Amino acid sequence: MIIRLVYGRCALRGRQFWSGLALSGDRLSQSTPRGLPASHFGIEIDDRNGAAAPRRARGSREGRFMKRFGTAFAVALAALCVAAGCNDYGNTFQTNTGALLTSLSPSTVNAGGPDLTLTVIGQGFVNTCKSGTTSPSCATVVQWNGKTISTTTTVDSNTGNVISVTAVVPAALTATPGRAFVNTLNPATSKQDNGLSNTIAFIVDPKPNPVPTITGISPNSAAPGSADMTLTVTGTNFINIAKASPSDPPQVSVVNWNSGAVQTTLSSTVNSASQITATIPASLLTAESCATVTVFNPPAVDTTNHVYLTSGGGGTSPGGQTFTVSTNSNFCPAPAMASQASSAIITEETPAVSLDGRFVAYAGQQGAHTQIFLRDTCEGAAKDCKPQTTVLSAAQDNTEGNGDSHSPSITSDGRYVAFSSAATNLVANTPSGKQIFLRDTCNGADASCKPQTQLISLDPNGLLSATDNLLPSISASGRFVAFLSVTSSKSPNANSNAGQANAPGQMNTGVRQVFVRDTCIGATGSCTPKTTRISTQPGDANSVGGKPAGPAMSGSGSGVGIADNHSATLFTRAVAVDDRVFLAITKQK
Repeated sequence: MIIRLVYGRCALRGRQFWSGLALSGDRLSQSTPRGLPASHFGIEIDDRNGAAAPRRARGSREGRFMKRFGTAFAVALAALCVAAGCNDYGNTFQTNTGALLTSLSPSTVNAGGPDLTLTVIGQGFVNTCKSGTTSPSCATVVQWNGKTISTTTTVDSNTGNVISVTAVVPAALTATPGRAFVNTLNPATSKQDNGLSNTIAFIVDPKPNPVPTITGISPNSAAPGSADMTLTVTGTNFINIAKASPSDPPQVSVVNWNSGAVQTTLSSTVNSASQITATIPASLLTAESCATVTVFNPPAVDTTNHVYLTSGGGGTSPGGQTFTVSTNSNFCPAPAMASQASSAIITEETPAVSLDGRFVAYAGQQGAHTQIFLRDTCEGAAKDCKPQTTVLSAAQDNTEGNGDSHSPSITSDGRYVAFSSAATNLVANTPSGKQIFLRDTCNGADASCKPQTQLISLDPNGLLSATDNLLPSISASGRFVAFLSVTSSKSPNANSNAGQANAPGQMNTGVRQVFVRDTCIGATGSCTPKTTRISTQPGDANSVGGKPAGPAMSGSGSGVGIADNHSATLFTRAVAVDDRVFLAITKQK
């Protein structure tokens, strides 16, 4: 009797076995699933004369021998079939024999866009079609999730080699966020040639969230000491997107209340894409102040990793709306005037950026004065970082500066920012005139650190009082700060307007001096903060070509670049750079 086990076209011959088990004819029914005949599994039992008939071998020595032999043979044959790669079609499993893909351009796109032209980069592409024709039977085609899409295979007319493969991805295929798999298919040349390439994942990100705008707030003022009140914000592009998973971060517009150096997120409800209602707590209305109301949209969310996308859009509404906490309607400057002043100041001053680009310090108008701001862009930071802006020109109680602040200079790590300010409330006992301050933001420090501001433009004799100290430049670590100090002329006939060149023949007893302050930040061993004069020049203006020129501190603090040295008296070793520029060496080699 012969038992034939048929599985696709991979046929096995032996003695009474199924699924690798050799059995006698009368036990076959016990080794198949209950209720299914042996023929369901492609098992045929024939006698040697060709007639189908059961044969009992129970208890016989031959039956036991054949059972053992059949089992061993089935196991060996099954292992051989696996090693050879026997499949459902009677062929061995094949590796990809087509092109080798290395990348896609682009490799990601936001959902909801138009048709996309995709360039497939790699090697092994073919095109044997006649000139002007393209067909899957003679040229490489691109497949999107296993389905062929319209493909153009360009051939070099001189060499006949394929120089580019592009395909049009219909908008319908990228309408929904997710992941697709792209491969190519070359024309098959034999049964052993499947023509398939490796696959590369193509990412369809969610559509970026828009930037909101505010057209108005109601009410726009309140008397000091008011109770909680409801604020209605109108505008465009407000969002309230439901979470695809409980693990996703929220995608809901929020209203921010910006007063002084503090930003407070108000409890808000998004009623529609054009209206939000928020609650202003009484704690924000205790005293006269000017607040700016803005709306923030978070970025779109990667629903696979449950994090905000770096290319997810969103952001803060530009400009903002002014809310006045006062019974005097003119207590806060008109938004239009503030906007114009802010634009003028920002365009005149250069922002300062940390080494990695994450932190940006800049000057801008807020309320009645220009303040120094620090923007954390979250570039290179952890995924849970949220971009935010804080006011640096503020007192210890977060009250914003009562005078204008300018010219920020930032350390490499973004922790320390030096700036010039006429404010007198940033540090206790601040002398009159414009002074240089250093703000420790505590960025990157441990939890025990508290942001604080210290005065830089000071010396034991108080010679920097009543002077205009300008244009600070800070070293990479924050230990050294160089700055320009301008003392106005005491002569009534002299030109006392700092920033302007002296008129010919005018007497001028004013001076311009460059100082370096050693703050001892990060110093090892004993260190006492001190201020050192580097150079002095006659005249109460520091100008090169009509523009103010301050010192430039090197990253290590060992050198200071100074402009206009033709009349300067130096108090340290210097290296001439140009006839109007020199490098003052603050440390001996």
